[in-house]
Amino acid sequence: MDLEIIQIPAGDADNFSYLVYCKATREGLAIDPSFTPELLLAKAAEQDVTIKILGNTHGHRDHISGNGEILEATGAELAGHPEDLPQADIALEEGSKLHIGNGTIMILHTPGHTPGSIVFKTDKAIITGDTLFVSRCGRADLPGSNVEDLYESLQRLRQLPTETKVFPGHDYGPQPFSTIGWELENNEFLRCPDLESFIKLRMG
Repeated sequence: MDLEIIQIPAGDADNFSYLVYCKATREGLAIDPSFTPELLLAKAAEQDVTIKILGNTHGHRDHISGNGEILEATGAELAGHPEDLPQADIALEEGSKLHIGNGTIMILHTPGHTPGSIVFKTDKAIITGDTLFVSRCGRADLPGSNVEDLYESLQRLRQLPTETKVFPGHDYGPQPFSTIGWELENNEFLRCPDLESFIKLRMG
């Protein structure tokens, strides 16, 4: 697939924004501008990318704060899951597809951290928001969180091919990105043998 992913440190809460674009057409998807949308816009300009869609992995303020500035600057359509972003132009649900130039991005609905958390999946990578971090996973003690749903969402992600790259929503781990294989070996939340042990670890 002809898609490139650029990871952009954003804001002072160790957030990551992303620019996903088609190398052939220079059409792009911006993800989670956080508090520093100007960095995403600058990266798009530097790469000569036209942002067609702005997507959010979930609706928390540290991920969506820069939405307005991106939308105003680009005229892009806003895409997100209706449970977290009811105002989105494009409602993303399990199995939805976004076409960016010659590339396709699949949507996985991964509730738990929030009811409308989603993962953006290319053929070789996933952008996981606050569902899965490098060596960690998202919180499940916030309003709207559900620890059982988070466990099930992580079970889905751990089934992906081991070479799948993992691009998280925050720089909380020992490195900025990893692979499913690395997570299976090093992430204690993915190594939990059952729901009960996961709840104890995540909520304890």
